[in-house]
Amino acid sequence: MKKIIECVPNYSEGRDPKIIDGIVGAIASVEGVKVLNVDPGQATNRTVVTFVGEPGPVVEAAFRGAEKAKELIDMRKHHGAHPRSGSTDVLPLIPVSGITLEECAVLARGLAERMYKELGIPCYCYEAAAFKPERKNLAVCRAGEYEALPEKMADPERKPDFGGEYDETVARTGASNVGARNFLVAVNFNLNTTSVRRAMSVAFDVREKGRKAREGGSLTGKLLKDADGNQIWIPGTLKGCKAIGWYIDEYGIAQVSMNITDIDATPLHKAFEEVCRAAAARGLRVTGTEIVGLVPKRVLIEAGRFYLEKQQRSLGISEDEIIKIAVKSMSLDDLRPYDPKEKVIEYLMEDEAAKAVSEKLVRMSVRDFARETASESPAPGGGSVSAAMGAFGAALATMVANLSAHKRGWDDRWKEFSDIAEKGQAVMNELVALVDEDTAAFNRIMDALGLPKGTPEEKAARAAALEEATLYAATVPLKTMEASLKALPLALEMARKGNPASASDAGVAALAALAALRGAALNVRINAAGLADKSAAAPLLARADEIIAEGTALQAQVLEEVDKHIGE
Repeated sequence: MKKIIECVPNYSEGRDPKIIDGIVGAIASVEGVKVLNVDPGQATNRTVVTFVGEPGPVVEAAFRGAEKAKELIDMRKHHGAHPRSGSTDVLPLIPVSGITLEECAVLARGLAERMYKELGIPCYCYEAAAFKPERKNLAVCRAGEYEALPEKMADPERKPDFGGEYDETVARTGASNVGARNFLVAVNFNLNTTSVRRAMSVAFDVREKGRKAREGGSLTGKLLKDADGNQIWIPGTLKGCKAIGWYIDEYGIAQVSMNITDIDATPLHKAFEEVCRAAAARGLRVTGTEIVGLVPKRVLIEAGRFYLEKQQRSLGISEDEIIKIAVKSMSLDDLRPYDPKEKVIEYLMEDEAAKAVSEKLVRMSVRDFARETASESPAPGGGSVSAAMGAFGAALATMVANLSAHKRGWDDRWKEFSDIAEKGQAVMNELVALVDEDTAAFNRIMDALGLPKGTPEEKAARAAALEEATLYAATVPLKTMEASLKALPLALEMARKGNPASASDAGVAALAALAALRGAALNVRINAAGLADKSAAAPLLARADEIIAEGTALQAQVLEEVDKHIGE
């Protein structure tokens, strides 16, 4: 899985478009970074920028943004309604996919150190990146705001984690707060009421902080305090959640407005279910959910899988279908249409033009793929067609598993078949990707053959490039063989245990999978023969022979099982 992080820096300027554009331009100048949102505030005199990408580019973009903010913003002249301590005030790194919070914390600390060493900006590290427990709280790091920096930097207990003496640079830039935190999901739950008080009661029931304890457990009784005179609180049911109730004029309804600050402890679907429970206990109903802003794909995938399991339905379906279940289950489209392609970070990061090039074949219709194969062009050829056959074999085994999971009278076996369908879905996706990868491998050989060969140096470079491309072209069909082999045990399970009415489909799955791996083996052999380094070719050929033997035996078992059903 590709590592993706989000960065949401807050800059102390929200009124001057030239300054804001300058900072955003510096961020966007880093290749591999995508700016998703720019939100300036007049009253706060503060701009929040959201950008995403792989860790290296995002950290570099964050640094460039801080560098440009240092150049353009003078904190000695800054005034606004929001607390702030520096030109780049807060700079959190947030894991989206393929990376942990702990890894982001390491990156944040490195970024803070670099900002001080190269830019002279003192930095506090907060939340997961904090060096001191108390500095996990941003408010502790920013206490006293910009105006308190001379005093704080002179105090060994309050000085920044990275920083020296207060000087002219610090007077201009202030101090930055660099941290790492979990992804925050902002969400509103729509209620079938106009009562803010009732919405607030539901919010108090579920938010982690809970509500103030009162005598008799009533909403109006005397507040209860402990022996030290401190207010007693009754905690809510959801960890890592903050919530209030409010009324929205635009929709004419009350909502529970929630920030989920720890989506590992409280996934979105868990929050939805708990708000539904708390609302029902007060005679209310949640009519829908409104996600504010963007979410990582896993938020919706986890929700879709949760509701499929509740329905005892197979999880071995496409990503799009799983997300559709999530949208419908939580009524994300209650107030307006919800398009995941516009709301999910990973989808927004996709470069459709580049993807169209890299997935030229799999984006075609079956008719167009067949016509392209039949054309006078040598690619796509047998390798891509083999991968496609393998994908169809895995898809058929998956189909039988899904049909079996949904078969009347087999309800208690849905999980058994769902697990098989999930494996099949993964194998199918692997093989679909190999359809285009095989053609790309062939094109690399053609590119190497086209290199100049006029001088000894050019000949040597061309020979090295050709050897590398040929090795790659032999390795890709071996990957197709390995993946196609994984489809055969799934077909065998379905032939033995799946819906008998689909036994022939399990048989065709096995036939397609074996044809795929045999076809791919031919491509391994022809490309391995072109390698100058025979020691590199030998293990590829040996593994291909092993796969053919194993696959042939498995196919025979599948067809034997199928014959039993067809003969009945």
